[in-house]
This record gives sequence, C-alpha cells and structure tokens, in this order.
Amino acid sequence: MGYLYHGNYMLYYEEGRTEAIRRLGITYKELEAMNVGLPVVASELEYLRPAFYDDLITVKTTIEALPHDSFITFHTELYNEKNKLLNRGKTRLVFYDISARKKVQMPDVLGRALAPYFQQ
Repeated sequence: MGYLYHGNYMLYYEEGRTEAIRRLGITYKELEAMNVGLPVVASELEYLRPAFYDDLITVKTTIEALPHDSFITFHTELYNEKNKLLNRGKTRLVFYDISARKKVQMPDVLGRALAPYFQQ
C-alpha cells in the first residue's frame, strides 16, 4: 500500500530510547553488564498522519520526569521530512534485575546522568 506498517512504528521508538540513553553517556549494553534490563511494560501510540515508504523520519525522544521508582517513561514524536508530526506516544519501561528476575530501582549511574536535566 506504500504506507509504513503500524507495527514498525515501535522500532522507531526503540531506536529513540536507545539513543536517548546513549546521549546520557550510558548504553543498554552497559546497563545489561550491571545486570539491569529495561523491558517495555506499557506503550501508547497515536497515529496522526501516515508515514510512507522511503520517508525520512525524525525521531524525538524525551524523558519528561525524573524517575523516582522502578519505572521510566519515554515520550516519542515522529516527524516527516516536512516537519509534520506523524505519530506520538509513550513507552513505560521497568528497571529489572536480570538474574533475580524482579524489578529494581533505577541505577544510580542513570539517576546521576539524568539529574542535571531536572534541577530547577
């Protein structure tokens, strides 16, 4: 049909989260080396305009609140080449001890990296 399949939008969200964490100076690989996983526990997407095959998509991912518990929420917006908003949504992830298979608090290293963005 020439449209981006609706399920593929989540791939853009994943890339946005990965790069947002990387820009804080931490990688998912480093989190996993600390025995911390970040599985998605909830997602909400709103489709405003279609993306088409071969469109250049800009992904904007933000963290609007400093996590104070075991969860972190990423807000994502997808734009086309004309800077028109195509899609927006959020994903909630849990900090998860991979070995113990239970949720844990946000790692201190991530909290320290995020803190300067939320100081007033």
